Amino acid sequence: MSQSPDLKGSSFTLSVLHLSDNDVSTAVHFLKQKVDQAPTFFAAAPVVLNVSQVQGDINYRDLKLGVEEIGMIPVGVTGCVDKRNQNLATEAGFAVMTASKAPSQAPAKMEPTKIVRTPVRSGQQVYAKNSDLVILSHVSAGAEVIADGTIHIHGTLRGRAIAGASGSSDAKILCNDLQAELVSIAGHYWLSDQIERDYWGKKVLFGMTNDQLDLEILTI
Repeated sequence: MSQSPDLKGSSFTLSVLHLSDNDVSTAVHFLKQKVDQAPTFFAAAPVVLNVSQVQGDINYRDLKLGVEEIGMIPVGVTGCVDKRNQNLATEAGFAVMTASKAPSQAPAKMEPTKIVRTPVRSGQQVYAKNSDLVILSHVSAGAEVIADGTIHIHGTLRGRAIAGASGSSDAKILCNDLQAELVSIAGHYWLSDQIERDYWGKKVLFGMTNDQLDLEILTI
């Protein structure tokens, strides 16, 4: 017996670019730098444009084309302050989005911790769905480890670590030797150039405080 399509509400973690002015070229250039730094992470990634701080008109068509040309997918605009801005965004092909608190829902049932005993090589991706992830060896440059929970890396992190992939801001990333290309928790990320050099080569713990990434050096 065939089943008909079903439309349900859901929530996803999306990157949001906050524009400070109506200079489209500056915004696109900023995004291009991010894509160039971490192409695997940002290629074909959806992005929402927040225009709440922008004064004056925005060329939404050029903005949409610019984002598409660098390889990201512009899914919508948020922060439109008036109906005219909403209409301009809609005419350019953007969805007009309104930020709101998601309804409370039961968290996904956590599964047993996923343990990987061998090195994660360049080009490999390891995903621990609904669980924590423990890597007992190294994560090479160009490799990616992802978990809906917390990530523990007992060796060197040279690649990308993405914890709280389903949106949990309580997730953590712990590694014995920090040399990461990218770290991310619940959609908040730092590229390598955003991590202070004082933390490189150290045993560190990443977490979230007030919706921002933070880290500390562990001495034990």
